[in-house]
Amino acid sequence: MEIGKLTLPPLRDEEEKRAALIKMKRLATGLLAFATLVFIVTSFLEHRWPGLGYVRATAEAAMVGAIADWFAVTALFRYPLGIPIPHTAIIPTRKERIGISLGNFVQNNFLAPAVIVARIRSANVAKKLAEWLANPDHGDTVGKHAAAGVSGLVQVLRDEEIQEIIETSLISRVRATQVAPLMGTVLSLVTADNRHQELLDSAIRLFGRLFDENRDALRTKIRSETPWWMPTAVDDQIYNKIVRSVENTLHEVNNDPDHPLRHRFNEAVGEFVERLKSSPEMIARGEEFKEEVLRHPAVRGYSGSLWADVKGSVLRHSADPQSEFRRRVGHAVTRFGASLTEDEELLAKVNGWVEQAVLYVVEQYRHEVAALIETTVAAWDPEDTTQKIELQIGKDLQYIRINGTLVGGLVGLLIYTFAQFFAP
Repeated sequence: MEIGKLTLPPLRDEEEKRAALIKMKRLATGLLAFATLVFIVTSFLEHRWPGLGYVRATAEAAMVGAIADWFAVTALFRYPLGIPIPHTAIIPTRKERIGISLGNFVQNNFLAPAVIVARIRSANVAKKLAEWLANPDHGDTVGKHAAAGVSGLVQVLRDEEIQEIIETSLISRVRATQVAPLMGTVLSLVTADNRHQELLDSAIRLFGRLFDENRDALRTKIRSETPWWMPTAVDDQIYNKIVRSVENTLHEVNNDPDHPLRHRFNEAVGEFVERLKSSPEMIARGEEFKEEVLRHPAVRGYSGSLWADVKGSVLRHSADPQSEFRRRVGHAVTRFGASLTEDEELLAKVNGWVEQAVLYVVEQYRHEVAALIETTVAAWDPEDTTQKIELQIGKDLQYIRINGTLVGGLVGLLIYTFAQFFAP
């Protein structure tokens, strides 16, 4: 797929760089012009003053050096004098190859695992993170951002979808669980170590209190049930017999841990628990009861009210700077940071985790980074790219022209002097 040409954004100090570049170009060109002028003048006067030969040779070599370096610098950015000489205008004509080379250079040198590992280990990320987290102000900041993140999340979520998820997952989970065996398991835990005998003791005490409170009603009931001709003394004897029998039985059961009634109660509870766990009839009745409960409108409305309550609570606590949620998060972060700074072994583990995570990301995406650099450079507009690069480094490259003029002149002087010294 062909990528459209991209125009690079303007440099922050583009005008200043352009002015500095123009100034340096004028200086380098001025030196060339000066060397040329000196060469012309000395060429005409050398026959009258032979000593000017040294100046002419210096100026001549300076001209050569200046022109050669002008050609080299110019060839980086454009065709010298507009002439399409081979291997010139390197940046605009070889921009794609430069992008490939730059991408490979970054991938193989900056994103190399050894480089990344060395950098991470020298940074000691875990130590710096622990010290940052141990600061109470930073803990409060984390709590603030955590609250804002949770608040933003619950506001983005659609209430209808969350309510449907809660209702579906809740009801499906309940339907997938058989009620009767679950109740049997719960009762098994409750009745372990004869704890159900405590329930029997409470029931006995409750029955005894109710019996005492309703003695008159019992006497009246006995009198109403016996024939009219039965003497009152006989009714009283029947009443007293029943009362003594009930009281004795309650007293015996309450004070005798091995009373037969307690054993029968143990057996009845055990049988009931076992039936809940294994009886098809009890399991079926439990499932019928469960379905009746699930079909009730109150159950279906519970999911909506549950999410509304959770959402409202989250929003209230997130908006309150003094909320318990923020305070707890901040306190937990600060405590974690303080304890982390004192635990060298944990610091080493955290550094190891960071190293592994970064290496994983680098290994997964280092090729994509190189490809991104390659495609981005390829998409740059050639002319615009050339101008931006020249503004960035062109000023420094003009020093090559200046140095070429000066060094060329010096070399020319040395060569001419050497030639004159060894001349026959």
